[in-house]
Amino acid sequence: MTRQVVLDTETTGLNAKLGDRIIEIGCVEILSRSVGERHFHAYLNPERDVDLGATRVHGLTLEDLRAKPKFAEVAREFLDFVTGAELIIHNAEFDVEFLDLELGRAGLGRLADHIARVTDTLAFAREIHPGRKNTLDALCERYFVNNANRTVHGALLDARLLAECYLAMTRGQESLVMELETPAAAAAAAALLQTDLANLIILPALPEEVALHEQYLDNMEKQRKAPSLWRQLS
Repeated sequence: MTRQVVLDTETTGLNAKLGDRIIEIGCVEILSRSVGERHFHAYLNPERDVDLGATRVHGLTLEDLRAKPKFAEVAREFLDFVTGAELIIHNAEFDVEFLDLELGRAGLGRLADHIARVTDTLAFAREIHPGRKNTLDALCERYFVNNANRTVHGALLDARLLAECYLAMTRGQESLVMELETPAAAAAAAALLQTDLANLIILPALPEEVALHEQYLDNMEKQRKAPSLWRQLS
């Protein structure tokens, strides 16, 4: 299975072709359907002013970034982290354009030369939630991802939030039945089934946990316009 890396950037402005540059890169891994511990993060000296509108979004100015490395100085480390991976990016066209130009300036080709593919979560969200708002904040609200710390945009924080949203968006696409690939695994599973379940300690859900679960089911049924399997079975 292709390794997955969730990526986000912050920039000096919105137009890469007019000279705007990347000022922050954040990447996190997804391993076994969970957000991994390994990450790549760098603030960058863009060698140009930061637009006031952009500063209002991410809170960074050129003065904050003057002492940071330039993109070319961290490019190899960045590529070491993402090479061969599927990159998961929200509004991927924007980030890929900036990264292509930065890599080109560093003499390192284009992003596509180094990775397996790009998955755009904005396009995916528009496909499964047509006509709805699909910003990162909207996805966090829809999928109950806690974004309370997102007072300003930050590449690493946003990559972590997007990773959680992506996992929620794709839940159910993975197999619900795990294959037992070896006789040893099958034997261990059989032994587990024969365990005396009477000794198991059962902890009931707290009222607030039950409320959150019911809220999740309500939201899922509203999106699907059909009763959830959980409630049908219960």
